Amino acid sequence: MYYPVVRISELSATSGVPIPTIKYYLREGLLPTGAQTSATRAEYGESHLRRLRLIRALLEVGRLPIASIRKVLTAVDDESLSMHHVLGTAHYAIAPPVEPPAAGEEWRRARAGADALIDDLGWRIDPEAPTRDELAHAILALDRLGMPATGEALRPYAETAARLVAEHEIGTIPVGGPREAAVEALVLGTVLHGRVLDVMRRLAQESASAHIFGISYGADGPRDGDGPRRLPGGDDSRDENGPRGEGGPRARNGPHGEDGPRTRNG
Repeated sequence: MYYPVVRISELSATSGVPIPTIKYYLREGLLPTGAQTSATRAEYGESHLRRLRLIRALLEVGRLPIASIRKVLTAVDDESLSMHHVLGTAHYAIAPPVEPPAAGEEWRRARAGADALIDDLGWRIDPEAPTRDELAHAILALDRLGMPATGEALRPYAETAARLVAEHEIGTIPVGGPREAAVEALVLGTVLHGRVLDVMRRLAQESASAHIFGISYGADGPRDGDGPRRLPGGDDSRDENGPRGEGGPRARNGPHGEDGPRTRNG
């Protein structure tokens, strides 16, 4: 779509970014200067609008500080870098900060488990990728809580993620166009679809719990059914505390009870 050359006031109206904020981005070097038409006037084009959209995505959705945004934009502007490197810079920037714990046998075992799973899946991951430490942290937490964190236990999650990315996500990134558009799509897709996946998983857990315990919902609220039942496609192992023994869902104040799934803060 053609975007005409405009003044800063029109750029602000179109992008939704206030004029003082645009001027701040100009001073910080995050937004290229416009074409000077006089000592006090400059004009801006489509590239400025794309850059403002990317900055907003990194700031408002990615929640990145200015220093991290500058790093991503520097990669976007460096034509010597491959698109894979540019997208990786943005991907690592929006990941939560991970600090490896003090070296110890537990941590070495968790990190080795993460690396082994990645290798077993045949994934091409940078040896220094911070996501390796992020996965190792999750494995370590599961181990300390006595929950299975073997490659076999984690593989279903990995395979589901790989299928989602291959079939639904990677194709939405416009790698053949402007780099700003590709990075914007990556940031929005990774963060927002990640939230959707988390919410849908919790909804599925609630629905499964309601099915197991015979709960249905009508206009007058939840109704108890005729006791626990078997999930379609699931096994029928259960005891008095739930479908899979002591760790199963409990009904106390809701479908999950005191020990049911918890959401993250934020």
